Amino acid sequence: MKIIFKTLVLAAFSLQVNASELIPVVSQGKIERIKPFNSKLVASRYLDVWLPPGYSTKQKYDVLYMHDGRMLFDANTTWNKQEWRVDEVAATLIEQNKVRPFIVVAIPNAKENRHSEFFPQQPFASIEKPHQARLYQLKKSKNVPLFNSLVNSDNYLKFIVSEIIPYIESNYSVNVGGAHRYLAGSSMGGLISWYGLMQYPNEFAGAICMSTHWPGTFTDDQLVFNALKSYIAKNLPNLSTHKIYFDYGDQTLDAMYPALQKQIDDVLKKQQYPENQWHSEFFPGENHSEQSWAKRLHIPLEFMFAK
Repeated sequence: MKIIFKTLVLAAFSLQVNASELIPVVSQGKIERIKPFNSKLVASRYLDVWLPPGYSTKQKYDVLYMHDGRMLFDANTTWNKQEWRVDEVAATLIEQNKVRPFIVVAIPNAKENRHSEFFPQQPFASIEKPHQARLYQLKKSKNVPLFNSLVNSDNYLKFIVSEIIPYIESNYSVNVGGAHRYLAGSSMGGLISWYGLMQYPNEFAGAICMSTHWPGTFTDDQLVFNALKSYIAKNLPNLSTHKIYFDYGDQTLDAMYPALQKQIDDVLKKQQYPENQWHSEFFPGENHSEQSWAKRLHIPLEFMFAK
């Protein structure tokens, strides 16, 4: 009896652990999983491609490349039982003719290496070596390092640009070229989204950065934030017609963001970045969660894909 009980417990635990690897069930459109999607640049993983209702090879679609791909479609497969509701929000906007048709390429993060893949690498490299060493000693929780490996977001972005994009544009009915590609993410995914836009201005037309994690770590480290802000100030002139969307709340982790986002906004204002090409939206009372991002996802999608 004890053996049977132990077997059942282990089986239940296994199901819980592997839930994030299940193909999401969507209520609108359909998911196609590409597995394995091998990479020479980063750890290989799968991709989930969401196709809107009525997807047809007779027309062309823009593409939204989204980070943290496990969290986007189905709360039953996420670690916190929340989701962005991407399929419902995107399908509704397309069906209401509020946006150009687009597909979504969901890229799963590297789990324990998420922070290393998402932290903007050039700003990190600009920090003095002794301080970099201290950052690498930070813990996410007891005995769990914040950075599980060296920062390698440049390779992660190269993975998207040189491996994922060619595959998508060869196998799906999409518009080809940087004018039709967008990046999106939240928290650390917000950082890698604007960084990707600035590193590859010819490859992407816009970046959605929700609840952008401007501290970079979970401490009040002005050196880290200054490195991010300085990089933006230096590279903003490389953007021209690109769209940038920032937003933030003021609860839970988002409570760290209002003052920092204001400084970033001031950079765009000082450099006179065209007002119609960037948004910075404050949502009082909203927290740092997929439920919050789902509630307002329609706003950046309409901004990016407006007809």
